[in-house]
Parts: sequence; C-alpha cells; structure tokens
Amino acid sequence: MAAGWALDLFRGETTREHEDLEIAVPIERFDQIRLAMPDLTFEVVGSGHRWPLDSAAFATMVQTWGRERATGTYRVDVFREPHDGDTWLCRRDEDIRRPYGEVIAQTSDGIPYLVPEIVLLFKAKHDRPKDHADFEGVLPLLKDGQRAWLAAGLARVHPGHVWIERL
Repeated sequence: MAAGWALDLFRGETTREHEDLEIAVPIERFDQIRLAMPDLTFEVVGSGHRWPLDSAAFATMVQTWGRERATGTYRVDVFREPHDGDTWLCRRDEDIRRPYGEVIAQTSDGIPYLVPEIVLLFKAKHDRPKDHADFEGVLPLLKDGQRAWLAAGLARVHPGHVWIERL
C-alpha cells in the first residue's frame, strides 16, 4: 500500500475516507500487477491526461490507473517506481535511495505498506488539507531516524517546506 492507506496502516486505524487504493511497485513488476487484475483496464496518467499503456507516456509518467472494464469505475492507482536492483530510487531525486528492506513495512497481519517518511515526502508536493492532516497524525509516531530522513529528503526535494521546522 502507498499514500494515505499506507499511513493508516502505519497508525493501525482508518483515519479518513480514501478515494482509491494506491500501491507502488518497481517498474519492471508492473506487468505482474496488470496480469493479476484481468478485469481492469490500465491507463497511464499524469499532468491532467490519460494515455493507453502502449503510449510514449508510459516511459515518462509513473502513475497508472486501473478501472473496471464493465463499469469504468477506477479501482486502483499503481505507481511504477524506479529502482536499481534491490534499491528503491526516489522518482523526484534519484540520489535519494534506500534498500527495499527499509522502504516496506508490514502490519501485524502481514499487509505490506510504504514507510511513512517516504509517503510524506511525496505528499509534501501538494498543499492539500488531507496531506497536512496526514502529516499531523503521523508526526507524533515517527521515530528520530524517520524524522531525520524526512527532514533531509524535504530539504533536498522541497527546500523551505513548512514541515521541515516541525520535524
């Protein structure tokens, strides 16, 4: 899980309504996701546009929406993430990298989710009330190392961001 759902899994409770289900996968594993969801049609999305999977946008945009063939309802948002073998690369600055063993946590039930400091690094791009609420709800639960990593990432990707002082 990624985005808001990942933060709720980290907190151990559902804290708000979520519009969709978001997951992140290494780009080379996207076909496994697509094949596992045969009832969905996938489209590349970004910059306010949608393209078919075979378009040139697939190579430059990282977000892919899956919608039900029968109803057209969007069900899943798949982020196709860059990586170097077993190392996750931040799509906004590939000098920010961590081993996959450090970027994926699991609930006590075994549900994998993206660690909160990485989720918040991506949420910092937007100035939406839900992102600020997510930050405020997670902040007291972050360990010192998570806070330091997020502060450094924000300073690099979003210099001067208001969350840096709070960390």
